[in-house]
Amino acid sequence: MTVYAAGAVLWRIEKNQLKVALVHRGRYDDWSWAKGKVDPGETLPETAVREIREETGLKIKLGVPLGIQRYLLPNKNLKEVHYWAAKVTDKSLAASNFKPNEEVAEVVWFSASAASKKLSYSHDQEQLDQLVALHKEGRLDTVPLVILRHAKARSRATWKDGEASRPLLTEGNAQAEALPKLLKAFGAKLVFSSPWTRCLSTIAPYAQRTKVKVKTQPEFTETANAKKPAQTQKALQNIIELGKPAVVCTHRPVLPTMIESLETKASKPMKIKLHLAAGLKPGSFSVIHLDKNHQIVEVEHHSPLVRKKK
Repeated sequence: MTVYAAGAVLWRIEKNQLKVALVHRGRYDDWSWAKGKVDPGETLPETAVREIREETGLKIKLGVPLGIQRYLLPNKNLKEVHYWAAKVTDKSLAASNFKPNEEVAEVVWFSASAASKKLSYSHDQEQLDQLVALHKEGRLDTVPLVILRHAKARSRATWKDGEASRPLLTEGNAQAEALPKLLKAFGAKLVFSSPWTRCLSTIAPYAQRTKVKVKTQPEFTETANAKKPAQTQKALQNIIELGKPAVVCTHRPVLPTMIESLETKASKPMKIKLHLAAGLKPGSFSVIHLDKNHQIVEVEHHSPLVRKKK
């Protein structure tokens, strides 16, 4: 049996020095990263955000993924913990409502070198090393670009009123309703979408719950992309140049055009991960983490978890 968990390495810059937050658990008298087990019906990014809020009182958005820890528990079950970096602002710290509890006695900020000495478990060192390396490269502070494939729609064969109005299926609507909490983990402030019905219906729940206005982009439709792919790429580049967290909802045939455009910003390992976006299933998305120079630092892929009706 595998026990799944998620957490984050909280970081901030204080007087030009990188600081990270460790949690001290009184019950075990240990120091580690804030993390916790996945709740039923919850995705890993949702778990990470919830656990950070519960253990530290901080509201966060996820940054670059920092890998996966795997180790055996005393009962011989395998534990798999997924980590992300998460920047903490002065505003977030001021709004923190942390109170010591049975699980976490205190949350303390350390320099990276001090944290390395304080960590109780050797397997936690890997996340710290990755974080420090990214900071030294100037690539720790990233902006997410989310490329979302619309949720499951009626088949082309059964819809005779034109591609622009083809709607979502019941399953697709359920996927759309499950997306907001997962997308919120990455904090998209801007929402762009193909104006076709199935895309707008997919992103509508997120836009409504975050109170973000959807900007329609005709360049992201299948028809426009087929006729003028260069215009699709230009529209995507314009969004990237804004330098703000954004989500773009589009169609499967448009994905290769977007990937081709993003390849110019990717190293060889990132190109491999980027190409997985071409196979996104309906309702799934890729998060492209971009540095200040709009170069790709990391790519990850996620799908909403739809609860089956009893």
